[in-house]
Amino acid sequence: MKAKAGDRIVVESERAGQPARTGVIEEVVSGEPPRYRVRWDDRHTSTFTPSSGAAQIKKAVGAKRS
Repeated sequence: MKAKAGDRIVVESERAGQPARTGVIEEVVSGEPPRYRVRWDDRHTSTFTPSSGAAQIKKAVGAKRS
């Protein structure tokens, strides 16, 4: 699934017992490999490149996909 600005991202923790990290994609910086500018729920912002299978993208409510 391709991510767009406004979509939510959920990244599973690499450590057992730690919660997943969640945030909102503010910008798609690059499509290949995918790089996103994410505002995390803790209010920090970073550029994130997900590794294979490490992130789930949940499309924004009401968003249309082309």
